[in-house]
Amino acid sequence: MNGAINLHEMGQSLWLDNISRAILDDGTLERYRRELAITGLTSNPTIYQHALASGALYDAAIAAAPAAQGSEALFFSLALADLRRAADLFRPDFDASSGADGWVSLEVSPLLVDDAAASIRVAAELHAQAARPNLYVKIPGTPAGLVAIEESIFAGVPINVTLLFSCEQYQATAEAYLRAIERRIKAGLDPAVASVASLFVSRWDVAVAGKAPAALRNQLGIAVARRTYRAYRELLASPRWRHLAEAGARPQRLLWASTGTKDPEAPDVMYLEALAAPNTINTIPEKTLLAFADHGVVSGSMPADGGDADQTLAAFSAAGIDLAALARQLQREGAEAFSKSWGELLAALDAKRTALGQGAAAKAP
Repeated sequence: MNGAINLHEMGQSLWLDNISRAILDDGTLERYRRELAITGLTSNPTIYQHALASGALYDAAIAAAPAAQGSEALFFSLALADLRRAADLFRPDFDASSGADGWVSLEVSPLLVDDAAASIRVAAELHAQAARPNLYVKIPGTPAGLVAIEESIFAGVPINVTLLFSCEQYQATAEAYLRAIERRIKAGLDPAVASVASLFVSRWDVAVAGKAPAALRNQLGIAVARRTYRAYRELLASPRWRHLAEAGARPQRLLWASTGTKDPEAPDVMYLEALAAPNTINTIPEKTLLAFADHGVVSGSMPADGGDADQTLAAFSAAGIDLAALARQLQREGAEAFSKSWGELLAALDAKRTALGQGAAAKAP
């Protein structure tokens, strides 16, 4: 039995951190579901930038698009066509888990990172256009994003909160989720609105490489994750959550993101082994998924009490790392990176449209 199956059997959901028309057309995604226990996937602007740049699979759809259609609208139509197919593939997992698993995700424009009102509007529009119950709309957990997250969940839109980098950012997201569900109950609405909170892990270790003692190398991301897992478990054990659960609410699941190893000298499955935990999700790059299936080992679950997280984080603080400031920096840099990919993605679409004979493609959304 392979490592991916072992992770699945210990209660962790494995989602692919990738989407492209190629893996839908050639059966790769279906095979990952069948052989590697993949039960969902996530996408982001960088992933789609790579998908659209590789090959000609999208050319016919791009050429057939109305010339007056804006580049942003065209992108969403292409992405939704893929994600509907993926959502249908994972629908049995969604149904079997009563909606806890089997999801796909699509992100709002990264340019809306500081615009709560527009994020709320676009999230509702994308979810309606998708017409699939198992599609999450991704909104970053920034200050403006928290407003959009609460209002979107209150409106019944399933939300994948992205770009979380610290326990405190996770807790702010969880609070927004709880408020939205409490408001729904007070308004007489169904409290069963799904959400996940995505904590990015490996970027911590990249950020402090060479800035902390060698003995602490590649330990920061895992320590942050352990501390966040403890907060997650404490929330689910709290009287506040139990009251909501009794009313029919479903937990906002904790998702591990950015779990591919960046350090070439570190084990390629380091994060997956450390982040094994039941009732969580790991969204995994293809290369890391295949490596874990081949030689990953599930040796136990992440400690519910956080293990040595507090001591490790204290050691980084003693080494001069301002963890709170770094969390804000990583979130800001993550948003900027997605915005950059977004601009390059739309520029590539414009270039494709021109090459395919549409002339000067419309730039307006």
